[in-house]
Amino acid sequence: MRQFYDQNSRMRRMSVFPQHGTALGTLGLTANEIRQEIENNTSELVTDLVNLSAGARFQAIRSLPMSFNERKTIRNRVNLVKVSKTILPGDCRQQVSRSFRRFRASLASARQHLVVWQDTLKEIGGRFGTSVLSYFLFLKWLLKFNLFSLLINFCFITIPQIVHAPNISNVTRFRGLELLTGVGYFNQTVLFYGGYNGEVIVSTPAYNMQLAYFFTIAAYMVLCGVSLIYSMSRSFQKNFVLETGPAFGGAWRLLCSWDFSVVNEKAIQYNKNNLGIQLKESLSERLQEKNKISLSDRIKRLSLHLLAWLLSLGLALGSSAGIYFLGTDKLTFSFDHNPNDLKAEASTLLLPVVVSLINLIVPLLYSLISKMESYSNPRAQIYIGIMRNIILKMSLLGILCFYWLDFVPSKISCWESFVGQSVYRLLIIDFIFCLLGIFFGEFLRNVIGTMCIQSLGVPEFDIARNVLDLIYAQTLAWIGIYFSPLLPVMQVLKLFIIFYLKKISLSMNCQPPKHTGRAAQIQTVFIALLFFPSYLGALSMVAFTVWRLQPSDQCGPFQGLDTPFYAIFNWIDSIQDHPESNWVWWIFENVLRSELFYYLISLIILVITFFLWQITQGRKQLIKTLREQIVNEGKDKAFLLNKLQNIQKQRREMASYRPQDFDQTPHFNPNWINTLPLDM
Repeated sequence: MRQFYDQNSRMRRMSVFPQHGTALGTLGLTANEIRQEIENNTSELVTDLVNLSAGARFQAIRSLPMSFNERKTIRNRVNLVKVSKTILPGDCRQQVSRSFRRFRASLASARQHLVVWQDTLKEIGGRFGTSVLSYFLFLKWLLKFNLFSLLINFCFITIPQIVHAPNISNVTRFRGLELLTGVGYFNQTVLFYGGYNGEVIVSTPAYNMQLAYFFTIAAYMVLCGVSLIYSMSRSFQKNFVLETGPAFGGAWRLLCSWDFSVVNEKAIQYNKNNLGIQLKESLSERLQEKNKISLSDRIKRLSLHLLAWLLSLGLALGSSAGIYFLGTDKLTFSFDHNPNDLKAEASTLLLPVVVSLINLIVPLLYSLISKMESYSNPRAQIYIGIMRNIILKMSLLGILCFYWLDFVPSKISCWESFVGQSVYRLLIIDFIFCLLGIFFGEFLRNVIGTMCIQSLGVPEFDIARNVLDLIYAQTLAWIGIYFSPLLPVMQVLKLFIIFYLKKISLSMNCQPPKHTGRAAQIQTVFIALLFFPSYLGALSMVAFTVWRLQPSDQCGPFQGLDTPFYAIFNWIDSIQDHPESNWVWWIFENVLRSELFYYLISLIILVITFFLWQITQGRKQLIKTLREQIVNEGKDKAFLLNKLQNIQKQRREMASYRPQDFDQTPHFNPNWINTLPLDM
């Protein structure tokens, strides 16, 4: 304790002796004597600090009345003295703890550097804001899905098939066209369903390829569903529960909605314009609620909306019907009978090209139709456009799934591989059209808008359209995961290339969208669309294939079974004779095949959903109550300020009527007798 007091006295003495020695200079000391005195005090201070514990030493150095560089110099001297002495056992623990903290900090820093696209995403957010950044984050999120799928499929399905039971026979030579069509050389490889067989690999323990194929695909689909539900709930809580109510109106946008990650001058100006547009939109929405539309105008507007929806649905239905009749053309199946016919192989590209053209042209027609409707609310226009594009894309995929599951199994011997190859072609052609869209839709549009027709200006980065393209491609990947286990390889490569090409095109050709705030707010809608109808539609198709359709007799791991799900029945029957596996048979017979089990599961899910909904409503009510308290606190402060101003005003008025100050000091008047009246 005495050392601590001595150390404090040293610090007080050093605080009196500054660096240039002005205090000692007034005592008549020379410069050398001043430096010597300061050095002596510093040495004594270092000696006292060395004798303290690590925590007390840290606090003492931190409280020194010196500059940062001087405290750093003293700390370094203390560390040198500590190293030169023998480390005591009590200090070993402090040294180990400090080393462990530094090691943990270095690991955290290294982990940040290992994050994929960390610096690139920061650059995009700094130049274009968080709304454009949300597209690239969504792309990165999808990339994680496909990397996970590729990892588990490759480890549990592909590697055992390649190492122990290769199923390659009569493979044709590679001609190059297979990269687009997926047939020919790839027809009997592990890229598609036909490259796998259902043999049990002899090992310890035995490895059943049928069960591995079934459970790997099932586990991936279930995990994707759980992840989507979790992400959707988190996004819903963030964007719909916490950002609702009057507090998020015009004042909130004006005071709290600035994107501080933006550092680029043009992006700052774009954000200013975007903030102004959002304020105008909020005001226009409030005015629309107050303004009453006449009956004739309302009928006219409803008629335009009805006509626009009829045209949109007609385009979607017509496109779907055309795709179905084009798919049933005999030329599509001719390559199955003659695999060396290049013309028949090239004809298989006709269907995916037409599908990609429809996905490119029809949305442009939808934009013209929306201009005819002349929506006064930009948010409604965005949601209507998204809904129509989703209906178009899901209609095309729905009619293709119906064509694959109803017409193809009766016409093709190895129909699962044909479906996998069809999905592969759709992904490849969609990727090619995406590259063409980047070149013609963004690069040439920028050149024309800046050099030829300057009134067009620089094109905007359409977040909604680009995200819908990602959702469409991911739906194809989920649909084809059963028919082509290595299809995520194509999707991973596609997402990697699209990320860098979109980044380059964004920085060179595009400007941030005018309605970025609205696009950022519909992130929950994008996740919901990825879940329904994208994920649920793909899951329904895979489940229908597994439970209802008979697999091919000439290829695949489920040859000779009525349905792929019968592999589970065969496995249960095989382990029934083993006493140690009776619990598995009991669970399958009494739980998984029981309607009561699924009824209870559904009931539990409904109860949990009800409780979560009540929690959400409670949080909404709590947030509403807190906002009301904030408003009341503001009113109380305003009332107190008014009272304070009134009191100050009254005091100023009283001060203005106060008489002049006079001397109230008592004193003695020697002629006081003369002041008395004469008649006394």
